[in-house]
Amino acid sequence: MGFGEAIHSCFSKFATFQGRAPRSEFWWFAVFLWLISFAVALLFTLIFGSSFETFHTGSILLVGPLLAATLLLWLASLSVTVRRLHDSDKSGWWYWIGIVPYVGALVLLVFMLLPGTDGDNRFGPKPA
Repeated sequence: MGFGEAIHSCFSKFATFQGRAPRSEFWWFAVFLWLISFAVALLFTLIFGSSFETFHTGSILLVGPLLAATLLLWLASLSVTVRRLHDSDKSGWWYWIGIVPYVGALVLLVFMLLPGTDGDNRFGPKPA
């Protein structure tokens, strides 16, 4: 699965927590999120400078759209992560291991790096 196909798949299934997601879909979406974060940070720095002192009251108009976009991206990220866990035959509830300090994020990273199960598993057929 390529970059564009992965982004399309994640947004078309942004609230789908059933099924499986291949490693390529998860990691391409992670790259996309990194690029978006970098672009937003750069845009804010160019507009407001490097200091929060220049962030004035008129900027509050940006909060609503940014909050909505953040929520949409977080939901898409959550769903692709759960589907990625399903691909290696793990429950989506393993997502919450990430809140355990230090070790949790490492465990979740290892789960995301593991190959999916060959053939069908309890979460569905092997993704293409």
